[in-house]
Amino acid sequence: MSQTATIAPDGGARSEIETSTIRAISWRLIPFLVLAYFFSYLDRVNLGFAALTMNSELKFSPTVFSFGAGIFFIGYFIFEVPSNLALERFGASRWIARIMVTWGILSALMCAVYDEYSFYALRFFLGVAEAGFFPGIILYLTYWYPAEYRARFLAAFALAVPISTVIGAPISGLLLGLDGVMGFKGWQWLFIVEGVPSVLLGVVTWFYLTDRPEKADWLSAGQKAWLKSKLDAEIAAKQSVQHFSLGQALTSPKVLALSVVYFGFVGALYGMQFWLPQIVKAFGLTNAQTGFVTAIPYLFGTIAMILWARHSDATRERVAHVGGPLLLTAVALGVSSYITDPTATMVVLTIAAIGVFCTFAVFWTLPTAWLSGTAAAGAIALINSIGNLAGFGGPYLIGWVKEATGSTSTGLLVLSLLPLVAGLLVFLGGHESRTEFAGAK
Repeated sequence: MSQTATIAPDGGARSEIETSTIRAISWRLIPFLVLAYFFSYLDRVNLGFAALTMNSELKFSPTVFSFGAGIFFIGYFIFEVPSNLALERFGASRWIARIMVTWGILSALMCAVYDEYSFYALRFFLGVAEAGFFPGIILYLTYWYPAEYRARFLAAFALAVPISTVIGAPISGLLLGLDGVMGFKGWQWLFIVEGVPSVLLGVVTWFYLTDRPEKADWLSAGQKAWLKSKLDAEIAAKQSVQHFSLGQALTSPKVLALSVVYFGFVGALYGMQFWLPQIVKAFGLTNAQTGFVTAIPYLFGTIAMILWARHSDATRERVAHVGGPLLLTAVALGVSSYITDPTATMVVLTIAAIGVFCTFAVFWTLPTAWLSGTAAAGAIALINSIGNLAGFGGPYLIGWVKEATGSTSTGLLVLSLLPLVAGLLVFLGGHESRTEFAGAK
């Protein structure tokens, strides 16, 4: 068998068994996981479009909307680590199916919101239901992909985030036009139509996902043997440096530092995600036009994320590929606060989106480079849960500033501090991350 059939991400030779194994895994898992995450993320952030009519009809102030948008992440934070540990124990197929069915039901039930308290309650329990999905998939992909492939395939999975807006924003804008059909408001139709697919896909997940490579009847014996050998060698290399228990991982200064970095990233991501439709609508556009224009930054972010992840894998460099985009996002958000021209605003916010999604493409290679097993499950969940508290803080910050000043500009300026601090922290701790990733080769 030829051992030089293709070129590996690091530029070396890649055997035919390696090529066929990675290809089989990718075709089997990635499209399905992207679809699942697409609906997960859409159900999480479609609130930004519902707000275009829901806020006025229910008389929600900017602060009420921001608090309701953000309280999702409180429930998410509380149940994130237990949920990821449950996935490690019960298996991905069962646990991810449970998550998807419950979040889909609660997302559709958002159509029943009638005052601020029902709004807060449903958003909180939606966060509880969805807790563990994203870090669970990050952990799940480490069962299937060696370290040198992870950035590109984590990026492929994360494509669902910008794609959910590229596709979902125009659809959400059009769904608002169903106002009055069968007695429902447009924003109610939005929640129903976008929530039901998650329930159906969750049922399919139970039967479709394979928990571990050794259970994959769609891999040959040779492919399973190659993958097991590769992943076992990586785990051994990590543990030869230091074997982390769950408690050690959860209290590790490096895990806590990565949590702070992720906090800065998430604050920028959701600050833009929840408020961009309202920023764009203020240009004087219709709801449908707002949906299409809002999709523009995410379209460019999608393209940039793919290219950036491939470059990171090819160079085997992670630190600059995470810290650099964070600093770019910080600068772009800061500049956007001083611009009033709609075209210039969209250009700068597109640059901010590119920075956000380039960060997303590579960030999760950092903790998975030196953690494995239950320690990885707990640490990934902790990083994600702490980071996602910024999903409460970022949108609430902009809402509070808007209510105080009547404008989102100052809120964007203050928001820019989060990715600024995160980017600087990545570079300050960069020598450790380089060493850890080198040990995972």
